[in-house]
Amino acid sequence: MIGRESELRRLARLASAREPAVAMIAGEPGIGKTRLVHELLGTVPAATVVLVGQAEPGSLSRPYEVLLDAIDGRPGVDEEQLAALADPRRSPVERLHVGLAVVAELIGDAPAVIVFEDLHWADSESAALFERIADQHGPRLLIGTYRPDEVSRRQPVAGLLARMERRHAVTHVRLNRLTPAQTAAMLAAATGAPAPLRAATALHHRTGGNPFFLEELLRALPGYDVEGLVEQPLPWSLADVLRRQVDDLDPVSHRIVEAATVLGHRIPFDLLADVTGSGEDELIAVLRDLVTRGVLVESGEDEFAFRHALVREAIADQMLGRQRRRLHEAALDILLRGGTSDPAMVAHHARGAGRYDDMITAARDGAVLYLSIGSAYQALQLAEMGLDEAPDDTALLASAARAAWLAGLLDDALRHGRRWRDLAGTATDRAESLYLLVRVAWEARATDEMRALTDDIETLIAQLPPGADQARAMTAIAQSATLRDELDAALLWSDRALALADEFDLPAVRLAALVEKGSMLADRPQTAADGRKILAGLVDEAEQAGEWVLAARALNALVQGEPPTSPAEHVAMLERMRVDAERAGFESLAEATYFQNRARLAIRAGDLGDAIAALENGREQDLSFRRRGRWADYHGVFLAGLYLEAGELDRVEQLITDLAALPNNPPTTIPGLAFHLACRRGDLSRAEALMDELIAAFDGQTWRSGEQAHDLISAALAAGLSQDRLDRLAGNLLDANVWDAFRTVTDAQLAEARGRHAEALDLYLAVAEAHILGPSTRGTVRVGAARCLLAADRRAEAAAQVESAASLLARWRGWRVVQLDQVRAQLGMAPADAAAAVTGPAALTPREREVAVLISDGLTNTELARRLYISPKTAAVHVSNILRKLGVSSRTEVGDLVGRR
Repeated sequence: MIGRESELRRLARLASAREPAVAMIAGEPGIGKTRLVHELLGTVPAATVVLVGQAEPGSLSRPYEVLLDAIDGRPGVDEEQLAALADPRRSPVERLHVGLAVVAELIGDAPAVIVFEDLHWADSESAALFERIADQHGPRLLIGTYRPDEVSRRQPVAGLLARMERRHAVTHVRLNRLTPAQTAAMLAAATGAPAPLRAATALHHRTGGNPFFLEELLRALPGYDVEGLVEQPLPWSLADVLRRQVDDLDPVSHRIVEAATVLGHRIPFDLLADVTGSGEDELIAVLRDLVTRGVLVESGEDEFAFRHALVREAIADQMLGRQRRRLHEAALDILLRGGTSDPAMVAHHARGAGRYDDMITAARDGAVLYLSIGSAYQALQLAEMGLDEAPDDTALLASAARAAWLAGLLDDALRHGRRWRDLAGTATDRAESLYLLVRVAWEARATDEMRALTDDIETLIAQLPPGADQARAMTAIAQSATLRDELDAALLWSDRALALADEFDLPAVRLAALVEKGSMLADRPQTAADGRKILAGLVDEAEQAGEWVLAARALNALVQGEPPTSPAEHVAMLERMRVDAERAGFESLAEATYFQNRARLAIRAGDLGDAIAALENGREQDLSFRRRGRWADYHGVFLAGLYLEAGELDRVEQLITDLAALPNNPPTTIPGLAFHLACRRGDLSRAEALMDELIAAFDGQTWRSGEQAHDLISAALAAGLSQDRLDRLAGNLLDANVWDAFRTVTDAQLAEARGRHAEALDLYLAVAEAHILGPSTRGTVRVGAARCLLAADRRAEAAAQVESAASLLARWRGWRVVQLDQVRAQLGMAPADAAAAVTGPAALTPREREVAVLISDGLTNTELARRLYISPKTAAVHVSNILRKLGVSSRTEVGDLVGRR
């Protein structure tokens, strides 16, 4: 049930409540109403009585058609009652009571689910019966499904809906179209593999996210891969269904709808009028009829679109090629005469008309325009349209490479970027191409290529005179050095680039070099404050200059570093990063990195549940698509670490299996997770066997981390590794460059394990207030201090440390809370129930409470985004978290819990 999980849970709760309930499921044809009902019926207990009746077109003239369909062939139905139900000589009231009696006898006292499908076609008697069944008592769920667009005042269902709303607490379930990610997930479920991003995007556009349309296309899949399916013609059955919507149009309307199919996805009123030669009143009348039929929708001011792109395809397939070319030619001439600001539309019609010079010019201009407004995928499509005719055009190659990188299509970015570099006619072009290629190679984990590219840039610098090109090339080397953790080299090259930027007044180069220098300095504990100061100082300037990628990268580095003074400031910075990334079309920062930062934010708030939810959300979206060249399972390692924290060890094992199947894991990933899992399971022999493999893997890791050392040594201590093995592991994990607060915590743990409690206590207390550690680690520090105090029989002080730890771990779970409870037991204190400590509205963060109040006022996600100056996607994440924390499934229930308070 892709994209329908929450709706299914809501209905299942109603069905299991053992009290009368009414649910109305609404949605367009093919959206999945019937599928949802069938999935629900598969979950109800065997003792549940199920009655499903289907209304059909023409049912208005057949009384009780839905009930008769539900009981057709069902044993135990009294023949006399059936005759009475169909007897026109009986009064309507008598026949209604007969219908109620039939239902009552079939159900008895058993729990029941009664479904009236397609109420928009139902006769008035069936509608009246539905209403009266809703008045009955007993453990039953009554469900009606209907298509809102087909409900008119003349149909019985219109009055039924109004009366049901007044008299009953009706649960409304509105099924929307699948999102692009859900479309990709459906393709993955059908084919058994993640869908390529391009194919998933194209098929989502073709089907409009309608599951039925997508299923019909998938029927043609045997013999084709998903990417080939994008170009396949519509199956006959689907094309026939779609064309029926316009079969009975008069000739004028048919001519207009055919012109509309050629004009593209967006159909401007004035352009349609000019191409068809229609008068305004005539065109308004035709468009109103097409909107009423559900063929078109009004998508904007004086702009229309086909409700489903497949309808447009089905109509266009019946047109002659010359007919389409003439319409394209007419549209192109009108656009060029009018000096349109939409080069994508010009390119579309120029290609359709066979005027390729016009198409290349428009593609070149349009790709730059789309990049400037953050529409990276659209820019890539347009650039590649131009490259089909002009494969050596360096301007198109530059746009295609940058757009593919921003969209997360790294293989395509490398392909276009390499050709751009090879054909570059100027030093500026070559420097720019190499700058981009270094970044793409790093994201694709093509380390060898990244080093070779860096060598090429150094060679280029030696050939260039001092100035903009040389400074840009130096910035590229600084970026490469930062990404490869060669921080001294990064500082050297960024300073050289900054010197040239100041000398030649190069503001764009200066900003780029400052991002590299600030990121490098922020990565080192000794210089983190200086780095953060540089990054914070350049964000406003980068935004004002329209350098959204640089602004987003700077904000991302700030978000991942030491937290700012207040959580609200941190949230604002994260949302600002996402907005800037979206303006740039920078997919990996706007989506994948955003969810990682949401998880880090939750960790700093001490909320393990929220952190896991953020990563699960991000991972679900990330794995829906297959982006060639992209790091596979972007969130997997981080999520495995959080599952280890929570003690969800079976899920860790599954993640290790998933990650082991991927080709591009860093050398320590699988050994580190496997060792950690064995320790947490108490499998000492396996942990000892894996430790040698882990230490060997660390020989290939150029950096060391105090946080990583704390995680692994905490697990080793829990498993009971011998002292000599602990010393060997610590010696490998902790070198001279690891000296931060995590190092102190790890040293304290090792001192405590050796029985040196006074030394360990001093170390624990030294970092007890070090906020860089985060609440969970500080909670563990307090627990360690309490154990050391207990060893010295200083029980009152130990109890005070335990209380502090309990506050820090209130929204955590797993091994840290287990350790806390162990010390509490030693002190004779009640165990801490971290999971139940905060529930209901009290569990909401201040920002979530603000959003919840606005939800209770009826604001949509779009309205929330406008009110709070956040993106609609961020608003959706807030709403999802609020529903989960409150344990409710609808916005109305949020209002009941929060709004009325």
